[in-house]
Amino acid sequence: MADDSIPSAAALNAMGGQVDDLLVRVSAGAKATDQPPTEFLSSALYDAERALRSARRALERAERSAP
Repeated sequence: MADDSIPSAAALNAMGGQVDDLLVRVSAGAKATDQPPTEFLSSALYDAERALRSARRALERAERSAP
């Protein structure tokens, strides 16, 4: 009997799609603010982009080992 609290590969894939959508938005914001006087905002958005890319890779690893 499957445990409903364990995410399936399909659910993890859907989460990955949501992260992909966020990556597009965050990346666009980082590029748009990469000029004075908003360099600090751009830097924070690039940090967020890196974190999202790392999260996406972790979800891909989880998806490969999911039931």
